[in-house]
Amino acid sequence: MWTIAAIGLLACLIGPFVRCVHGDTVSRLVALEAASSITVWILLALGEAFHRVPFVDLSLTLALLTFGAGLVFARFLERWL
Repeated sequence: MWTIAAIGLLACLIGPFVRCVHGDTVSRLVALEAASSITVWILLALGEAFHRVPFVDLSLTLALLTFGAGLVFARFLERWL
């Protein structure tokens, strides 16, 4: 059941990927943040599916790093917007 949820969430990454390839600077940043959030949920679903704690630890680390990276990218892009 959790594996099917992870595959369904993996299909949700198509939209942010297309926006990252074909989009302006701000929409690329938003798509990157959305893709990172979806990836956190995928790792959590895989952790539940395989009963593995490292997937949960990895998803928590990714969530914390994504938040900081989003702030850094926004601050960096602030100069050109």
